[in-house]
Amino acid sequence: MDNEKVQVVSETTTIEYADTCKSEQSNTEKRHSLKRGLKARHIQMIALGGTIGTGLFMASGKAIVNGGPGGAIVAYGLVGILVYCVMMSLGEMAALVPVAGSFSHFATRFVDPSLGFCVGWIYWANWAVGVAVELTGVAMIMEYWVKTVNSVIWSVICLAILVAINVFSVKGYGEVEYWMSFIKILIVVIFIIVGLCVDTGAVGGVNIGVSNFHLPGGAFPHGFLGVFNVFITAAFSFNGVEIAGITAGESANPHKTVPAAVKQVFIRIVLFYVLSILVIGLVIPYTNTQLLNGSKDISVSPFTLVFEKAGAAWAADLMNAIILVTMVSAGNSGVYSSSRTLLSLAEDGYAPRFFTRVNRFGIPIWSVLATCSIGCLAFLTSLFGSGVVFNWLTCLTSLAGLITWVSICITHIRFRLGYLAQGRSLTALPYVAPLFPICDIVVIVIGTIIIFGQGYATFIAPIQASNVISSYIGLILAVVLYLGHKIWKRPGFVKYADMDFETGTIQDTVLDIRKDEGLDENGNPLPLWRRIWNKFIDIVA
Repeated sequence: MDNEKVQVVSETTTIEYADTCKSEQSNTEKRHSLKRGLKARHIQMIALGGTIGTGLFMASGKAIVNGGPGGAIVAYGLVGILVYCVMMSLGEMAALVPVAGSFSHFATRFVDPSLGFCVGWIYWANWAVGVAVELTGVAMIMEYWVKTVNSVIWSVICLAILVAINVFSVKGYGEVEYWMSFIKILIVVIFIIVGLCVDTGAVGGVNIGVSNFHLPGGAFPHGFLGVFNVFITAAFSFNGVEIAGITAGESANPHKTVPAAVKQVFIRIVLFYVLSILVIGLVIPYTNTQLLNGSKDISVSPFTLVFEKAGAAWAADLMNAIILVTMVSAGNSGVYSSSRTLLSLAEDGYAPRFFTRVNRFGIPIWSVLATCSIGCLAFLTSLFGSGVVFNWLTCLTSLAGLITWVSICITHIRFRLGYLAQGRSLTALPYVAPLFPICDIVVIVIGTIIIFGQGYATFIAPIQASNVISSYIGLILAVVLYLGHKIWKRPGFVKYADMDFETGTIQDTVLDIRKDEGLDENGNPLPLWRRIWNKFIDIVA
């Protein structure tokens, strides 16, 4: 048995965590290491901010047209459940082993090195190209106000801002995301209140009620197919929520903040996404053709249309500003998450070792600069050849989020089975995902259906090979990466007995969490004024 283990290790590039990883970590820490500068409020806002974006502000109108008001609500609600299942699985692993680039590292550590290699590179490429997408979007948004300045200049300014935010301290990233997420949440809350006032006649004088749910065709005018189409759109809209798992590696108290963020994800999705879709469906008829153009033209965004019905002539300018904030936020998250993923890939031996270098501010500087450089190059491709290369780059990574969700749940099943196989108690985990393994199986099954079914329209005559390939090129890339690594390195699946549940964990003695829990040095509850003061200090500090 010992000889077999030696042979397996020699044939793989994986780190044997119990020995080699510990020594390499100690060497890294002698230089510089990531700093746990993200507070609880940062993690919670990042978890929510990752779900609120252009998919809600602009594409939600198209979803209502395709699925009807009832179909859109059902589809977004179902995807909300799916996202919650993913976050529970990720939360259990990230709370115990809070490391940067969590899912690719977990896949390597608990499932198969080839899966970790595949997921890590796909996810990194997804966000690196995503930065380019946001740079392009920022240029288009600024043209709405200033038409005399070359759009490339706005993209360059945005890139410089993103680099500045991400190269000095992780707290800077956390603060920017906190306030950008706060702005988005505030707008959504105002939108819901205003929309309900318009619907009931409190603003505008016409009581619309639920009449738009009783138009020809009813609430589900396109039946099951309409709901399925919206389901796919919603699944892509929610990509990014898993970033909360990556932030665990730089959270001040991941044992507490990660579970707290996970528990709040579902209720917030219901409050912000489902209620927003409900309001749009109540106020704007699904037969309104302007909703179809909302994903391209901010002046007919469903949010803009609702605000205009309330008499807000400045609605287009307001939503344009919010979309600008959303795109900068998405670009900021893209630089952060992809740089930490690249750092994780380098630590696991899947990328050059110099990407593991961390500066004195606790930032993986070379990973950040590499990500920004690739994002810049991808952006340049959007300026030449009618953007053909850029479109193919976005197609290559379009399925990255869904592939990541499925891999997270596969990894969680292996994680839990291995944890129990070693005789460990679930009570020792900081967070235990409920309904195991039902939630994981649901995500794996439904996620696989979406991955294979999202391009079904390309098989409807007349069939064009280019359209079929572009719809599934992301899946093809994932298969090539996985099989290529499997054939080249020939790693075996990680056995339950060989899984490491010790390296990288944080014990309760690492930091004093009594202040976060509202307790004084003696363990007694703090007075209300002191808790309010502490919250204020956390915000301004």
